[in-house]
Amino acid sequence: MTCYYFAAEKMNKPHKDIDTSTEEKIKKAARIVFHRKGFAGARTRDIAEEAGINLALLNYYFRSKEKLFDIIMLESLKGFMQSMTSVFHNPDTTIFEKVDVMANRYIDLLKEEPEIPLFIMSEMRHHPEKLIAEMKPRQFLMGSAFEQQFKAAVKTGEIKNVKMIHFIMNLLGMLVFPFIATPMLRSMTEMNDESWNSVLEERKKLIPQWIKLMFENH
Repeated sequence: MTCYYFAAEKMNKPHKDIDTSTEEKIKKAARIVFHRKGFAGARTRDIAEEAGINLALLNYYFRSKEKLFDIIMLESLKGFMQSMTSVFHNPDTTIFEKVDVMANRYIDLLKEEPEIPLFIMSEMRHHPEKLIAEMKPRQFLMGSAFEQQFKAAVKTGEIKNVKMIHFIMNLLGMLVFPFIATPMLRSMTEMNDESWNSVLEERKKLIPQWIKLMFENH
């Protein structure tokens, strides 16, 4: 997917002509349509109808489905990263309490925005520098209370002496993979929407337990 979300072009019209309320209305409608039909199934005409505007006006603001999708996904990711940064920098919660919060918030986000994992994969392949510059993942972890707690827990023997990156990779893998492989997993097990959502809710509790067992130094 070709993404140019860093240049929000508006058909070369003066900035003063842009109505932010209309822009937000379009983005809200696009979220609904993308969630309902996915990126591939959504049409700009569907988004315009959902927003109650004509197609020409939508094109005036965003020009293409791809640009609108990129903007929405990036906004969702930035909002989530800000939310999680506050969790990982909180000195008043333990390592595993942070994992519990992350599991709950991440699964809720991906249930609402199931296209995000594939968006990240596409961007990391085609525009890694731009995505990293926008998301600033280093600020999420380095220098955080979580990093200090992890190092202290390794030093005292509370958790296994492993690199912190293994902890993060295992956590993200458990959280993200089910959403990337949803069609395959659901087909494999013949799950309907209700059953699949039930499994995702179960993972909110199971993932923190698995992570704890994996890294605790018994």
